[in-house]
Amino acid sequence: MVTINDIAQQAGVAKSTVSRYLNGGSVSQKTKDKLAAIVAETGYRPNTFAQSLKAKKTTIIGTIIPRLDSYSANEVLISIDKGLREKNFQLLITNTNQDSKREIESIYSLASQKVAGILLFATVITEAHKKAIADVAIPVILLGQQADDLYSIVHDEYDAGYKIGKYATDLGHKNFLYLTVFEADVAVGKMRKKGVLDALNESKETTIELVETSFTFEKAYEQVIKMLPNVTASYIICATDNIALAVLKAAHQLKIVIPNVFSLSGFGGYQITTVVSPTITTVKYAYQELGEIAVKNLLLLLEGLPVPKKTILKNKLIENESTKRLN
Repeated sequence: MVTINDIAQQAGVAKSTVSRYLNGGSVSQKTKDKLAAIVAETGYRPNTFAQSLKAKKTTIIGTIIPRLDSYSANEVLISIDKGLREKNFQLLITNTNQDSKREIESIYSLASQKVAGILLFATVITEAHKKAIADVAIPVILLGQQADDLYSIVHDEYDAGYKIGKYATDLGHKNFLYLTVFEADVAVGKMRKKGVLDALNESKETTIELVETSFTFEKAYEQVIKMLPNVTASYIICATDNIALAVLKAAHQLKIVIPNVFSLSGFGGYQITTVVSPTITTVKYAYQELGEIAVKNLLLLLEGLPVPKKTILKNKLIENESTKRLN
């Protein structure tokens, strides 16, 4: 791997001269031409991260994610990484394992590493989050969650929930089990749930059982496999596709046939929901678009230009094999 020392030795100049050239500093035209030729010949690529730490204006964007195994976060990250690379920015990722304290620590940590801005996939937004964002004094955009006076890009969670609830009652179902998550997660635990419940309650004589479970597949599966033998609902609505996949696995283990025994749906539009059997009815979210808008808005903020405080993305109901109409 070619280093800055190699370039300096080959050009017969000091390392500091090469550094000035690479950072756009004052270098004679003759030396500049010589260095340009050597850099092109050797294929040398400067360390963007190291340069950013030294520069007043950095090209590193920090991203805080909730889990390394999150399908939704990874889909957005692919889009973010692509967008940033096209604009010659680098992506620095930190994982929090859905620990809100680690999210706050990561905000301060990334700022101390002189990132230009932060994209935050927060699990919750607390006063401590708001204080940290104010303290670091660099642009921060929330992804998937929202808070007053903070920049955010969110999915229309209420609409997504309402779509599934209305779809389920239109199929003739009356008896429901809704597997939700903790309410501290406002997007999924409150807004999505409210949409579901409002739609279900518009239909007469519905019964709804609410059970809180985990975002993680393994924990949800451990809980669900104990519950399913006693479930009487004709339709199980899951707060995420991950939870729906856990229900599907448990049903297979217990030899429960879906949708003959009960219908099943989730949220997210994960690709795997189209390859399992039965394929799972879901609401597909605009993950790629979220990443594209996140990059666009953050770079505008870095230029001191205005962007909307909140951007709301649409979603689409995808009907698959896991649901059926009741006679």
